[in-house]
Amino acid sequence: MESLLVSDYMNLHPVKLTPDMPVAEAVEALLASHQTGGPVQDPFGKVVGFLSEQDCLKQMIESSYYREQVCRVKDVMQTVVAAVKPWSSVLEVAQRLINERPRIFPVIDDDEKLVGTINRAAVLRAIDKQLQSGYNQKAS
Repeated sequence: MESLLVSDYMNLHPVKLTPDMPVAEAVEALLASHQTGGPVQDPFGKVVGFLSEQDCLKQMIESSYYREQVCRVKDVMQTVVAAVKPWSSVLEVAQRLINERPRIFPVIDDDEKLVGTINRAAVLRAIDKQLQSGYNQKAS
């Protein structure tokens, strides 16, 4: 099986969040983009955190109960970011998805700047495409 690169299957237009963004605004961005989480970037494009739907749930419940919106992304984001490189193998990412159980990885360059994201569905699509190609070659 030939190598499958993350760069060939990653989302080039991920939702972009900032640390000072209100959580409610971040949730709206996640919902509008149909993404389950997103990288949090500093003003220079460096990934400084990750915010998932799970991170937002408790805060949104509290905000709706108290009718206040005081929490910022930086207050609930994950600061240890599990990321991958664009030249990583999709198969390696699949192993990490199994072992670490995230739904989405930011894809960063060597300067830790965001270049995209890759999620479970994209990894499945890549592996399926590779398998279908192999089946078609055997049938010929």
